[in-house]
Amino acid sequence: MLDTITVDDAVRALRPDFAVLLMSAEGLVNGPSDAASGSWLSDAAAKADPGDPHVESWREAYAAFGAKPKRTRPSVDALLRRADALPAINRVVDAYNAVSVEYALPIGGEDLDTYEGPARLVRARGDEPFDVIANGEPAVENPVEGEVVWRDDKGVTCRRWNWRQCVRTRITEDTKNALFILERLEPYPLDRLRAAGDALAGHLRAISPGARIETRLLG
Repeated sequence: MLDTITVDDAVRALRPDFAVLLMSAEGLVNGPSDAASGSWLSDAAAKADPGDPHVESWREAYAAFGAKPKRTRPSVDALLRRADALPAINRVVDAYNAVSVEYALPIGGEDLDTYEGPARLVRARGDEPFDVIANGEPAVENPVEGEVVWRDDKGVTCRRWNWRQCVRTRITEDTKNALFILERLEPYPLDRLRAAGDALAGHLRAISPGARIETRLLG
């Protein structure tokens, strides 16, 4: 499955330094947040560095495709700003949020069983559907033309590169098979990217010892 994921040339032209570590985890046994996942979040908060230069790299990337990074912050920027009060969601989400904060790295988590076709990172046409909850009700929005988005055959799965995930593919307590997207720009070292992947895999194996985990470095 990881071999089918692509990054469009238009995104590479925008940021040639972009690299992504893709991780699939099959056979997860997720559940409510617990003491272990809570400790991952608190430990990560103690190591959080909002001034990490990787955060500024993402702000620059957002500005390059027309987003306002102070209005719609890169995911890692938003998490680091509230590192002392990270919400507990469920064990798997807590795991990747903790690694994101500790390693100053945007990480997305997707429920693979909700996907239609392969994931790809593209610049949006502007008419793709993006499903959300608005005022407590299901709703559909659209990205801005030229915006960098992750998508599948059905629609946008994450807007503004890593800003906001759609409702359809989010990881829930019932998720069994997941895709994790760990995104890097210069000057972030590739060795640190791999270390973050190892840390996430360790958390996932603690949650689900029988999980089958594979990785692919793209870019």
